[in-house]
Amino acid sequence: MTTPTRIQLPTDPIVGTDAAFMAQAVEAADQARYRSSPNPWVGAVVVSAGRVVGTGATRPPGGAHAEVVALAAAGDAARGGTLYTTLEPCCHQGRTGPCTTAIVEAGIDRVVIAVADPDSDVSGGGVSALAEADIEVEVGVGVGDVEEQLRPYLHHRRTGLPYVVLKLAATLDGRIAATDRSSTWITGDEARQDVHRLRAQSDAICVGAGTVRADDPRLTVRDWNEAEAFGARDPRRVVLGAIPDGAQVEPAHSHEGPLEGLLADLGGDGVLQLLVEGGADVAGRFHRAGLVDRYVIYLAPAILGGDDSVPMMAGPGSSTMADVARGRFTAVSRLGDDLRIDMVPDPRPGQ
Repeated sequence: MTTPTRIQLPTDPIVGTDAAFMAQAVEAADQARYRSSPNPWVGAVVVSAGRVVGTGATRPPGGAHAEVVALAAAGDAARGGTLYTTLEPCCHQGRTGPCTTAIVEAGIDRVVIAVADPDSDVSGGGVSALAEADIEVEVGVGVGDVEEQLRPYLHHRRTGLPYVVLKLAATLDGRIAATDRSSTWITGDEARQDVHRLRAQSDAICVGAGTVRADDPRLTVRDWNEAEAFGARDPRRVVLGAIPDGAQVEPAHSHEGPLEGLLADLGGDGVLQLLVEGGADVAGRFHRAGLVDRYVIYLAPAILGGDDSVPMMAGPGSSTMADVARGRFTAVSRLGDDLRIDMVPDPRPGQ
């Protein structure tokens, strides 16, 4: 298998639009999704005379940003060319030097940016630095795709909190465990691999102490075939409540207290995405508190039937239809015999 970091450059000239070249930058950014956090996963493409001469993606923390990687790949061919980048280039000294300086020194004439960076250290400063160097700058090309791709990062920078994904695997009648509380293998192999890919995309994973006692999960990334190729890492593990001695989830953080405090702590520690895997009590708590930013539900073609099996969420629900929590489906995909449904909730009053 070709590793995602090995980028093939075209040998023939490519005449494309800004949108087409930005799409290549978006594709490059996918390569960095599993290894760049807490930095954003960014892709960049350098084009000269209608030909892609350099492609780059963000390296792991402490490594070069996407723009610098792309410029290094382009070399002297970057002079007089156009740089396409999915996120506004940084203009400050961090673990690495400012990308804007590298762009100016490379002799780039034009920079096309999908999304402005809401980070307080950048936030328009990158665009201003480039404009002051007489580089033409355009912002907004491919903005929809990149805002979706960078949703956890953008949410974190705007709120200081992690982007919360609530994952549930259920039967068609909305049950996550049988009467005897057994819950293994509700979904098939393809769905389980997708869950592990979702874990690899997350900086932290959260379950309740009851789930740890009942299932003794590891909460690691292991059942995803491409994990090693993408450089995927295990998320940090968080347990709501006391962790039993000898639990496989260790090392893990035990949290007692309000969920809002947990999110504030994780956000302050650079966690961009938190994956909540349940069980039913934890799912209900996050849902009722209005803390879920995306619901990912895996539905199996199976029916438990009856009201004595375990529902997706425990605790009180909406008392009337007027109070029901609504949202919109953003994706529906088939995984073997199962379905994955992504839903983003509508803002609640006061949010």
